[in-house]
Amino acid sequence: MRAGLLLILVFLFMACEESYTPKPKGYNRLELPVHEYISLPDSLPYSFDISTAAKILRDSSGFGERYWIDIFYPAITANIQITYKDLKQDKKFFRELVDDSYKLTAKHQIKAYSIEESVVLTPNGKTAVIAELEGEVPSQFQFFITDSTNNFLRGALYFRTSTKNDSLAPAIEYMKMDAMHLINTLEWKEPVHQ
Repeated sequence: MRAGLLLILVFLFMACEESYTPKPKGYNRLELPVHEYISLPDSLPYSFDISTAAKILRDSSGFGERYWIDIFYPAITANIQITYKDLKQDKKFFRELVDDSYKLTAKHQIKAYSIEESVVLTPNGKTAVIAELEGEVPSQFQFFITDSTNNFLRGALYFRTSTKNDSLAPAIEYMKMDAMHLINTLEWKEPVHQ
């Protein structure tokens, strides 16, 4: 009887050993807002449609200018930084801004797998230069639009998170769609000559 009880206890102890199987890494579930748009407030020298899921914030960098804004998406902690310059019909200044835009995009070459640039003609006849960046880069989508005489607007998409870009892929695509809507609805107002 003792031998039988001892045998049962040995089997119970052996049955209690855990066999650990590692689980695959999971991805965050993202609840992306519906794409709905409203017009940008009227206090800027440009206008375009923004998402109803976004908030307009003044640029908070130390070197921000009057018409620079952040289009912030609190639900996905992303923003599109918008900078604007009045060209004042200065061709040299125009060339400097275009060169700076290319340089700012090129700074991401260290971490980018690829940078695809394209020139897009918007439905309202404006030309935009778009750069889509792949890899673990802080900005996955950048663009500029200009009329080359009076207005120059540049935008860059950023996520305020350390999450890897492959996990952010649905949010990146969502933000690219909103950025393209912004580009396609952009209109210039009268030059302000700051």
